[in-house]
Amino acid sequence: MLLASNPSFGEIDSIHISSRLDPNAITITQVDIIFVYSQAIVDLFPATKTNWYSKQRRFIADAGKEIDLISIFIPQGFDSETASLPQRKNEALKVYAFAQHDDSEAPPSDITNLENILIEIDEFGILVSSQN
Repeated sequence: MLLASNPSFGEIDSIHISSRLDPNAITITQVDIIFVYSQAIVDLFPATKTNWYSKQRRFIADAGKEIDLISIFIPQGFDSETASLPQRKNEALKVYAFAQHDDSEAPPSDITNLENILIEIDEFGILVSSQN
C-alpha cells in the first residue's frame, strides 16, 4: 500500500537580519531570501553562492511566479532589519538564503522549517538560527 504524503510547507513567521561586522568598515551585504513554490525550481536551484549571483537574473526570469525573492542590503554594524515576507510564504516548498558576504562556494542556507529566523553577518559569512 502506497501512502501519499503532502510536501512540508514552510512555517516562517519572521526573518531578522543583523550585521556584526565592524561599523567602521565600508561594507554593505546583500542578503537574498528566496521562497520556492515549485519542485521543478527546487530541483534546478543553484548549489552555491557564486552560481546564484552569477546567474540570478536568468534564474529569476525563468522561474517567474514560481519564486518570490526578497533582497535586503545591510550596512556593516546594522543592528537589525526585519524582512517583509510574501503573502504566500507558507506555501513555499523551500526557502533559501544567500548572502554576498559568504564564501563563494557556500551552499544556500535552507531556512524552510524555521519559524523566527535570525540571519547574522560576521567576518566569516552568515549564521542562521531560530529565535524563540
